Amino acid sequence: MTSRIIHHPVLDKVDETDIVSFKFNDTVLTGLRNESLAAALLANNIRTLRVHEESGTPRGIYCNIGHCFECRVNVNGQQGVRACLTPVEEGMTVSSGEKFLTSVKDWRSNNE
Repeated sequence: MTSRIIHHPVLDKVDETDIVSFKFNDTVLTGLRNESLAAALLANNIRTLRVHEESGTPRGIYCNIGHCFECRVNVNGQQGVRACLTPVEEGMTVSSGEKFLTSVKDWRSNNE
């Protein structure tokens, strides 16, 4: 694993000896218990968490505080979970890569 922020002035201290394993897209990775899933993925050099619904361009961590929804992944079968707000847990199964379904209608094709 790469360097992490273990002592933070606002967040709780992370125990760097409490290592858990989880899967991301069928690859077993490790993280620190209770760190965010986004932080664990970054520490494992994972930058692309999903693709954009329309364009298919890679999406990753943007705000890292739960406002932007760019870090949505599937966690244990639940779609659209924000990785920046989800604590990593032992045995967690995370997947990404596919376009999430969206109910937003593309009005542009009717107005061009």
